Amino acid sequence: MTHEAMEAGLHAGSATDADRPLRIALLTYKGNPFCGGQGVYVRHLSRELARLGHRVEVIGSQPYPVLDEVLDAGGSLDGLSLTELPSLDLYRHPDPFRTPRRDEFRDWIDAVEVGTMWTGGFPEPLTFSLRARRHLRARRGDFDVVHDNQTLGYGLLGDVGAPLVTTIHHPITVDRQLELDAAEGHRKRASVRRWYAFTRMQKRVARRLPSVLTVSGTSRQEIVDHLGVRDERIHVVHIGADADLFSPDPSVPKVPGRIVTTSSADVPLKGLVFLVEALAKVRAEHPAAHLVVVGRRAEDGPVAQLIERYGLDGAVEFVKGIPDAELVDLVRSAEVACVPSLYEGFSLPAAEAMATGTPLVATTGGAIPEVTGPDGETCLAVPPGDPGALAAGLSRLLGDPGLRARLGSAGRARVLERFTWARAAEGTVARYREAIAAHSAGEARRRPATRPGGSTTSAPDHSAAARAAGAASAPPVDAGPDASAASAPVDTAPVDTPHRESRTTC
Repeated sequence: MTHEAMEAGLHAGSATDADRPLRIALLTYKGNPFCGGQGVYVRHLSRELARLGHRVEVIGSQPYPVLDEVLDAGGSLDGLSLTELPSLDLYRHPDPFRTPRRDEFRDWIDAVEVGTMWTGGFPEPLTFSLRARRHLRARRGDFDVVHDNQTLGYGLLGDVGAPLVTTIHHPITVDRQLELDAAEGHRKRASVRRWYAFTRMQKRVARRLPSVLTVSGTSRQEIVDHLGVRDERIHVVHIGADADLFSPDPSVPKVPGRIVTTSSADVPLKGLVFLVEALAKVRAEHPAAHLVVVGRRAEDGPVAQLIERYGLDGAVEFVKGIPDAELVDLVRSAEVACVPSLYEGFSLPAAEAMATGTPLVATTGGAIPEVTGPDGETCLAVPPGDPGALAAGLSRLLGDPGLRARLGSAGRARVLERFTWARAAEGTVARYREAIAAHSAGEARRRPATRPGGSTTSAPDHSAAARAAGAASAPPVDAGPDASAASAPVDTAPVDTPHRESRTTC
């Protein structure tokens, strides 16, 4: 068969296969659905992909993802499963930064994981990618597409047995810079740099990826600027809220003065320190005002210090790991929801609060305005890092029931129109099919074409996927500990244990 005939057959086949169910491997190195956007993303996207009729296998590490049940027409579980790819779980509670027993070590990847942790680094993106590579190669042919949820590890470069699509929610280099800006002293800054050393790997990997998904236009530009990914390789697929779960319920009573937020206590990116300071100002005008934080309370650090300084111990409550129904009722019960972040690549908490009809005060950090909409129409918008502006917005809403009702109704309408997980799944599948078609076309070009005389020739492959595979420097998974990915430069900066402790909140 000639090269032209193979191309024609490929296009004819793609027309008939356009709607066939896909076999999807969805990778996530962290899956906590109660803290951090990655676990929420995997949980809701996998469910909606399965509802569309695709077979989704989530492959994850600790904390393992929590998946929803998806029932087929007959009421049986269908289309969605979890494969556990265990790490050494070095950051688990109640003993984070533990040293494993000798009998826990299984291979050289475990040694890399422990060695990186011992020297103050964060190993999980690299080590999960290496384990995932080994797993996927052993199961070659089981999947039509591999979808990586921001691991961006060396192990996922090159051939992983199927076309690769990668989600980058936002560049973690943004988090790194914000933490460096907030760090005091040489030792603290050195600790931050060492912890975020994995971002150098993520930048190198991102530049070689053939297909990148992201969640907002702001994140798209940040990926171009910070990671150097070519713009034409990046596609925006908005995520959203579970609008059936996060919905208004008039039977849930409002608690006077209640403000709710979702935040990691001492991650500067989340801006909780500014919200606590704003609360102290708000209580001068609204004494009943109090804050419920969905997240883990830090026993020390800037947030704890502010709570003590302003005497807010009885006015700030932290809740963590509550069931979905309790979380939704908590948001419904609030008079105001708040997103005080300095930066977000999207902001799921904003979309979820708006979906319940709870009025929102949110900063303009990063992509938050893409989600929340115009100031005064669907939310009250304030500059990031400004406790005075936060206080003014919160006080205005707490004192104006009519404004709360108007913004709450408009916010839910915006989410239903633009930001649902069903829409996100449909957009993601479209990108899967594009990646599969591009991969198939590349394979066709690489196959020998038959000449009239019986000899064969191969057309050179200049595709992005081929360049990525050729440029990959990840070692074979059975390589020893001296392999290139495992022997990447290791910083030896002194480790600041209090800072490292704050990274284990999820």
